[in-house]
Amino acid sequence: MKRLQIRKRDKWWEKCESVGMNYHTMESAIYWDESVCYEFTSQEVDKLEAASDELHEMCISAAEHVIKKDRFSDLKIPGDFRDLIIKSWNEDEPSMYGRFDFCYDGTGEPKLLEYNADTPTSLLEASVVQWYWLRDVYPDCDQFNSIHEKLIEFWKERSYNDLVHFACLHDTEEDFGNLEYVRDTAIQGGFETRQVFIEDIGWAGNEKRFVDLDNEPITVLFKLYPWEWMFTDQFGPNISQAGISIIEPAWKSLLSNKGILAVLWELYPDHQNLLPAYFTNRFNDNYVQKPFLSREGDSVIIHKNGAVTGAPGTYGAEGHIFQQYAPMPQFSGNFVSLGSWIINGKSAGIGIREDINEITSNTSRFIPHFFM
Repeated sequence: MKRLQIRKRDKWWEKCESVGMNYHTMESAIYWDESVCYEFTSQEVDKLEAASDELHEMCISAAEHVIKKDRFSDLKIPGDFRDLIIKSWNEDEPSMYGRFDFCYDGTGEPKLLEYNADTPTSLLEASVVQWYWLRDVYPDCDQFNSIHEKLIEFWKERSYNDLVHFACLHDTEEDFGNLEYVRDTAIQGGFETRQVFIEDIGWAGNEKRFVDLDNEPITVLFKLYPWEWMFTDQFGPNISQAGISIIEPAWKSLLSNKGILAVLWELYPDHQNLLPAYFTNRFNDNYVQKPFLSREGDSVIIHKNGAVTGAPGTYGAEGHIFQQYAPMPQFSGNFVSLGSWIINGKSAGIGIREDINEITSNTSRFIPHFFM
């Protein structure tokens, strides 16, 4: 694994925008950064792929364990939604995607930092934007990236007979870009689709249906909107009676909860791809405190060698897990995390994020990669 300084493509921003990525710059700073890239060996790619596939199976087993052992309270899952989660699991509602975040520098084993199992973003840039970059810059090389093909495969395997709605919040440019990309893969998979914003979804009480602005019933919904928010929304309790299929399904709320890291360590102690993690603090130092429901690095606090980095944010009311600290790889002064995608149940590729801070945030730069 090497970090290479390279020349940007001419009018690179136009190339990003041509495939739907209008958020290549965030808060006046570069988000898509092709002034550098990472080179991997095929052996490193094989290791990442194998670890991702194995961790996916472990996570499925961990979700089943939480349900069968009735450990919802350990994950602070509201009691009113446990039946919905169990029903979703028992009916084997399909999962389209998820993203493992790894600590990995090309040596040793990838270590799981967390699982973005419900509403992961950076999908468009990992799937399409860096693939077109590869074709322009390293056309004779390969990339760990079968995301697009596996997304279309997911839709082709579905048997929905209805219009598929796609929803995110208003005024979330990155979410909207990712949403429209997934909607495009559904169209390529053979479905009629419609975009609707979360705020515009209504409830038809007499029919017990969610509806869009045209009063069209929403029976299949892909949403970039977390389950934990739906649990507390006014209309959340209506989901169980609405006759609606939701992607990602309710059972994925168990895996997007960071409490699953502690459950995984209980079930697979000393596994080579896991870091010790607990529901109570068993560390004196060198650990990371993570809220059950934290997003984009918010409220994550690192305790390292007597020093504390990070700060309390908007998350943490539900409680925290405590995970052994793993030094994040550094290349030329940049901390690096690897996002490894699971699409339709299989490892599908990686995206790389860089930051001068050790905690990856929403604005951490996305860096393309290739392998020989």
